[in-house]
Amino acid sequence: MCRDLAEVANYAIVDDARFRLIKRVTPGSYTFILRATRSLPRRLVHPKRKTIGVRIPEHAVARALLVELDEPMLSTTLMLPGDGEPLADAAEVRERLEHELELVIDAGSCGREPSTVIDLTADTPRVLREGKGSLAPFAVESV
Repeated sequence: MCRDLAEVANYAIVDDARFRLIKRVTPGSYTFILRATRSLPRRLVHPKRKTIGVRIPEHAVARALLVELDEPMLSTTLMLPGDGEPLADAAEVRERLEHELELVIDAGSCGREPSTVIDLTADTPRVLREGKGSLAPFAVESV
């Protein structure tokens, strides 16, 4: 997760067309798959595709953490083995993982619907996962 497009450009290749597209819908519920810059640590890059997924979240607490840290954060959906849905409630996270985590921030539920994932590595955007973010700005359909 990054604060803004300027920060994204440190980790991913963002040409003018991609910049305009991402700028129209962020901050928002989108994850964009972009080509990774060469300076990115290998452990953060998809090994075969040389890509990275980036987000500019709209959630106020996530945005405040990004500003306070003054650097991007790694994030993931919390799906525990055997669960059919991600954990989205702080009390539930605390109850199930309290002894394995140093901190749980209760900022209210962020919902269970995932972000929309858009692959921007080719000339035409491709939807990899339809989620919370609208497809209308992309003039594409999900695959």
